[in-house]
Amino acid sequence: MTTTTTDLKRITIEPVTRVEGHGKVSLLLDRQNKVRQARFHIVEFRGFERFAQGRPYWEMPVLVQRLCGICPVSHHLAAAKAIDMLVGVDADKLTPTGEKMRRLMHYGQFYQSHALHFFHLASPDLLFGFDADPQVRNVLGVAAKFPDLAVQAVLMRRYGQEVILRTAGKKIHGTGAIPGGINKNLSIQERDELKKDAPKMLEWAVAGLELCKKFTREHLSDLADFGSFPSNHLSIVRKDGALDLYDGNLRAIDSEGKKIFDQVAPKDYLSVIREEVRPWSYMKFPFIKDLGPEKGWYRVGPLARLNTCDFIDTPVAEKERQEFKALTQGKPNNITMAYHWARLIELVHAIEKIQLLLDDPDLQGTNLVAKGTFRGEGVGIVEAPRGTLFHHYKADKNDQITMANLIVSTTNNNEPMNAAVRKVAEQFFDGREVTEGLLNRIEVAIRAYDPCLSCATHAMGQMPLIVEALDEAGTVVSRAVKG
Repeated sequence: MTTTTTDLKRITIEPVTRVEGHGKVSLLLDRQNKVRQARFHIVEFRGFERFAQGRPYWEMPVLVQRLCGICPVSHHLAAAKAIDMLVGVDADKLTPTGEKMRRLMHYGQFYQSHALHFFHLASPDLLFGFDADPQVRNVLGVAAKFPDLAVQAVLMRRYGQEVILRTAGKKIHGTGAIPGGINKNLSIQERDELKKDAPKMLEWAVAGLELCKKFTREHLSDLADFGSFPSNHLSIVRKDGALDLYDGNLRAIDSEGKKIFDQVAPKDYLSVIREEVRPWSYMKFPFIKDLGPEKGWYRVGPLARLNTCDFIDTPVAEKERQEFKALTQGKPNNITMAYHWARLIELVHAIEKIQLLLDDPDLQGTNLVAKGTFRGEGVGIVEAPRGTLFHHYKADKNDQITMANLIVSTTNNNEPMNAAVRKVAEQFFDGREVTEGLLNRIEVAIRAYDPCLSCATHAMGQMPLIVEALDEAGTVVSRAVKG
């Protein structure tokens, strides 16, 4: 890290560590060096919605995966669901084999993605502390000091990828979901290979959850206010209010748990959601239409899903959800660092659902695709590991896409990430000394959301996060470079 000092400071973190994508943070200071404004800029252009136009609609489930190599399954399935609607196949019209194969694929994605984020990206902060030497506070440091944990993390992610391979045909950028269904079933041999390791995967997921709970409880006095704030929360839920990661209707609640809207069908998402454009970021700012941009922003992802749902339909995860809710006396949990705890509950839920699905004979069915009547427009919504993911397409009589609108998980969390950065900067920047601990704390707040900035911006290249301090005239007056 290097710095230059005048009356005010510009701070640069480059590159951001342990997140996926490009970003920049600017801090606007007043004459007393107090943070007056903090912004999390996304500095790369996102053009994927334009790339989709003119392509045949049936290409979308495969094409949109190129948004990202981290969450391709989520885009694959959201696009597939949108194209189902576009060709006249509603969600309840999929064949049992088609729906359950997609669900198995989806839970495999959740299992590998949550394991990757927690053990490889987030755990170094928890295991070594926010102020630890960055040469140690990384995945290699975890492997050196906690070798058994590191091996488990690798094997857990590999297991999730094996589930994806068996359902999508490839571990990354698969082709399993097609308009109206799926292009393969699960053979008995594939099923048995996955069943063999599933109990161990559940055991390790529960152990990871216990590690996360222990850390959170032991440091709750520090974590409760770290980058935290009251907020609205949004996700899809099942019709009975259960957590459902693959299919459901939209529900939003406020910071006290009051429902803002409920059971809004995916096709009607524009009746409740709008997007705002701000000149200093290429990423949009979604908000709840009736509340407006100032009060209508919301959080998505594991924390939001556990706040919005009424229950989880797998026993171990439901028991853990009840303990999680007890932390805040049953009210919505607005603690930013509780994202990790919620994420690990979903990790447990994912492997529980995988085990249930592997025992379902419908996975060996041969009726894979449902047929419908072409409508020309469709909306698909899934819960991606990082949060609610919207895909919306229109196609003309030549089967070409004429409109594509994608609201990705990280875009939904844009304003909350900005709020978290502001809160941390106000809490830990004293206006004098720029420390490694301060820079990492800004990253920690962003990392809690597990952002995938390439999905949100379709960026390419390195992954910088730049933090600047500017004077009241907007002039950059200082610089510190991390990395």
